[in-house]
Amino acid sequence: MHISKKCCTFAAYFYVNGFMNTNLGFVRVAAAVPALRVADCHFNAMQIRTLIDEAINDGVEVICFPELSITGYTCADLFFTQQLQQSALRELESLCDYTRSKAIIVLVGAPLKVDNDLFNCAFVITDGEVMGVVPKVNLPNTGEFYEKRWFTSGRAAREYTPGGIAPRIPKIEIWSGEVPFGTDLLFTTRNYTFGVEICEDLWSPLPPSTQLAIQGAELVFNLSSSNCLVGKHAFRRQMITQQSARVHCGYIYTSSGVGESTTDVVYSGSTYIAENGEMLCEGERFQRSNSMIISELDIERLRTDRQRNTNFTKDKAGHYRHINVAPIEREEEFTEPLHRRFSAAPFLPAKNEEDQYCMDIFSIQTSALSRRWEHTHAETLEIGISGGLDSTLALLVCVQTADILGYDRKRIVGVTMPGFGTSDRTYHNALRLMQELGITHREISIRDVTTQHLEDIGHDIDKHDITYENAQARVRTLILMDLANELNGLVVGTGDLSELALGWCTYNGDQMSMYGVNAGIPKTLVRYLVRYAAENLYGEPLRSILLDVCDTPVSPELLPTDENGEIAQKTEDKVGPYELHDFFLFYFLRYGFIREKIKYMACRAFEDLYDEETIDKWLNTFMRRFCTQQFKRTCMPDGPKVVSVSLSPRGDWRMPSDAGCI
Repeated sequence: MHISKKCCTFAAYFYVNGFMNTNLGFVRVAAAVPALRVADCHFNAMQIRTLIDEAINDGVEVICFPELSITGYTCADLFFTQQLQQSALRELESLCDYTRSKAIIVLVGAPLKVDNDLFNCAFVITDGEVMGVVPKVNLPNTGEFYEKRWFTSGRAAREYTPGGIAPRIPKIEIWSGEVPFGTDLLFTTRNYTFGVEICEDLWSPLPPSTQLAIQGAELVFNLSSSNCLVGKHAFRRQMITQQSARVHCGYIYTSSGVGESTTDVVYSGSTYIAENGEMLCEGERFQRSNSMIISELDIERLRTDRQRNTNFTKDKAGHYRHINVAPIEREEEFTEPLHRRFSAAPFLPAKNEEDQYCMDIFSIQTSALSRRWEHTHAETLEIGISGGLDSTLALLVCVQTADILGYDRKRIVGVTMPGFGTSDRTYHNALRLMQELGITHREISIRDVTTQHLEDIGHDIDKHDITYENAQARVRTLILMDLANELNGLVVGTGDLSELALGWCTYNGDQMSMYGVNAGIPKTLVRYLVRYAAENLYGEPLRSILLDVCDTPVSPELLPTDENGEIAQKTEDKVGPYELHDFFLFYFLRYGFIREKIKYMACRAFEDLYDEETIDKWLNTFMRRFCTQQFKRTCMPDGPKVVSVSLSPRGDWRMPSDAGCI
């Protein structure tokens, strides 16, 4: 059997009794394609059994098989025969009994006759019981598909009443007794709720999954039998990711494989597992044997987005039945690692999207700054240039903005303010940047004025403490502000989102400006953008300067350099690696995850770079600093939101400055 999955050596030790700890919110699911013989129900059921056992061994909680997987989708007029109908029911009963005492929920497709109607159905089975049967709603009747010749739409199982839509056939009688039947079924476990739709339902103008999700389904399973055509695979994949994003759900899709009849069309066995617009896992098509993909869906992540979407409210007029599903639990503890991987750089673009992504960011920044520049009627822009990452990105944005507005670049006043910790490397990079970009350059040393100020307040110049550092940062801000007054200008802030999250900025120093163009960009993305600009937007010698800026250690340069004139004060030695902090920031701010979950995900994402102790240490630092430094964010200046999170007190993040640590 072919199983497509991604594993790592870090154990998923949050499993309890075979199911993932509800505090972490992961649910392991599988989309399976069994080998198939058309109309050979016994053979098909045996293949399904094999895949069920494989899934159980891999800790899968729910497994989904294709549409009409007991009989095959291409039986055509054989569906009318009593022999095929009865054979399908016998194998369903046997399969149902086979699941007894097995810790899994099984979704399998088969035809079912109700009164004089034949329905294309999905059976939800666990622990020897059929929990519910969902009929297909939208039946194709064009081209090579003539389902309306054999099947009745699931709409026939519902009827309009004065109070709305109610089930006309609420239950059906099968071998195990009466079971719920209809398109209004929601299946609720102790950890999540799921719904079912079948193939063409997804392609309809209003897919059943939309209403299922509104009514509470967090996962949607699609049992499908979609044929393969040139270009259809990409279109189908796009539909699945879009639907999962539209209704904030996990979407599990599996379709009939190559065992189906090739009389007119071919089936490829497409499988997908998507979550909220992201394709988590995708199976290899055209497999000739049993195949299965496995991944984990994050229920907490889905619930966070639904919680914030005020349009995501239940339709009170809708009539949906909740079926409690309680699969048995494993006796032994399950420690198989997660199949799902987590990006170590959640703010960075995918490889094939980097051009559009980076250009969009520059467009957002320049559009914002150009509007503010025009609105204030400022003659100039004042920006402190240190030769570091943040000021370099802000300078590039200022230059691009001037070009867009048709302004002379000389209206940008770059100010170098060398102090006690300024290194030769950053100083010369700052000078070269301004020269190559053709802006106005001013150099104003802060050494004498800071020395005088420290003397005035009675501070020993040799005492290199927080007063010594912050005095320099505030002097620099004073110079920029006063220079802007002198030149009828606007001070452009350079601080980034990561620094704001950690409070790694001086209150009323570099924390303050008249407009912060980088305030919505995390540090890892700042570095990425500068490197992108070097490699794609500029030629030599500017390219070499920008690349050297990217390779320079991040530092506020407020402590004296070492004996070789090199940077002695490195930010990441003090507060921790920015790649870790940006990871923490994304999952804490975007999804509100608990500390334990963020730590677990970080251990997975950075397993080759940092050990658990290191991650735990810097996560503690992040949580502590984030909570205690809110007062700096409460009065931060305007700046554009760029990525999916922001710390603006007027927009995304409102928090009391004296809140306790989380």
